[in-house]
Amino acid sequence: MLLTDILQDIYALEDEMRDYERKYGVLSETFYESYMAGEEPPDDAWMLDWTAWAGAYKVWLRRREQYQAAVHALRAKAPDYASVIERTARRESISVPA
Repeated sequence: MLLTDILQDIYALEDEMRDYERKYGVLSETFYESYMAGEEPPDDAWMLDWTAWAGAYKVWLRRREQYQAAVHALRAKAPDYASVIERTARRESISVPA
């Protein structure tokens, strides 16, 4: 997997979550806390949305962790963050562990 792949996944997931946030009027973080506490949607018609929303949020969290780990690993090999940004700005293919 490449760092750019992780970023693209993060952006796509954020777009998806934003749609749910607009529809239900809360941020994904708030929704996910409720979902993880076992709260059920008050309307059965929302069940599919809630399942998809929770799945998107969970993958988003995982991708953010992967991104942070990759950037920290890159930073450990570079003199500063500007060097890391220079590589990413040049669109270098930066492999990261899956």
